[in-house]
Amino acid sequence: MKVQGLLLYRIASLALAACFGSVGLIFFALPERTLELFNRMSAPLGLAPSPIHPGSFFPVLALAYMYLVTLLAGLMFKKPGNPLFPMLLAQAKFASSILSLVFFFGRSPYLICLANAIVDGGIGALALALLFLQKRRAASWPT
Repeated sequence: MKVQGLLLYRIASLALAACFGSVGLIFFALPERTLELFNRMSAPLGLAPSPIHPGSFFPVLALAYMYLVTLLAGLMFKKPGNPLFPMLLAQAKFASSILSLVFFFGRSPYLICLANAIVDGGIGALALALLFLQKRRAASWPT
């Protein structure tokens, strides 16, 4: 059973790292198109389009954040017995989710903020579940 837990933990960690890395590259390479996509979906939902500023600082920050969460998920895969990595990943994703909700309800109701709150909240919950799995079963996992 410990081997199954380790396999699940590693597959989830590797999948998260691959997704984070891919999304980070998309944010960096196509920041305006990413926002345009969400803006096209906003109107039918009655939400305001978010501003698009070519050459903004958004891609730099997005790529830096996605690099960090990719690194954390990669370290979870490489060192599954270390509880620090899933805990930090959960904190990063929950912080992103909560801040997105604050911006959505407090400043501007942009679909991209709501979508990020939902997605990152879910990923934060997954990272927390992986942390609980790790704590229950990781006595023999590599650290």
